[in-house]
Amino acid sequence: MPKPEYLDWLVDTGECQVTACGRKIEIWELRPQENEAVLSAWAAHFRNHYVSDEDLPAMVDGTGLTNAEYLRQTLLPDRTLTPGPSLRSGDFGEILVADYIEYVLGYWCPRELRYQERWNRNDSTKGCDVIGFKFAVDGQTNPNDALFIFETKSGMSATGKNRLQDAITDSDKDKLREAMSLNAIKQKFVTRGTMDDANRVKRFQNMADRPFQRINGAAAILDDLVFNETDLTKSDASVHHNAANIRLIVIKGPSLMKLIHALYDRAADEA
Repeated sequence: MPKPEYLDWLVDTGECQVTACGRKIEIWELRPQENEAVLSAWAAHFRNHYVSDEDLPAMVDGTGLTNAEYLRQTLLPDRTLTPGPSLRSGDFGEILVADYIEYVLGYWCPRELRYQERWNRNDSTKGCDVIGFKFAVDGQTNPNDALFIFETKSGMSATGKNRLQDAITDSDKDKLREAMSLNAIKQKFVTRGTMDDANRVKRFQNMADRPFQRINGAAAILDDLVFNETDLTKSDASVHHNAANIRLIVIKGPSLMKLIHALYDRAADEA
């Protein structure tokens, strides 16, 4: 699909902070505008991570619910019931970072399966948060092919925690989760009969025999109030298993939880 228009609101501030271990932290800013068409398209893009518009009528059929009721009661994380709100902010951060690495950095980033096959709308999906693949030469295995694995953490209210450090710490666990996450993605493609996509994932399952570049990432998506209260320079990635190839980014923005709820409401109401 073409680049979502809302990504024009994601701006590289040019600001750079440095961690305690000397790693650069990129600072990006989400600057939403009052543009109904773009907001509607963003909400539809968001909704389609949970169910495609093509499948929605068949899924609603027989429930006695409207599209909006079905989405709110069956698929989308709850607005108020714990842990629904935190899951909403977590999913928002993951999808935003996935869009960033796909449409800004140019990776192939299959992620809808991560959300569409949840059994419990208020339970997060296990495994690596965001996985991107880049191929140096189409259709060929090349040592310059890249696997990009991102851990994301959202901070929408002040808790005193450094969410970037939390993302770095959990990113270190991706060393163990990588193989299982790749297998899960590949299995879902095999089950759906999309073998070309399954084979693209397969390319990254044996680094010893088929070398590639492995990049890790840690991202914090922070409300402006949280960003202003967080000393990012205390973050430390020195003990990360891939410390030499880890990318650190922070995305900040105003009243993000309000924006998140508005997106979920629009995603349901406009279905």
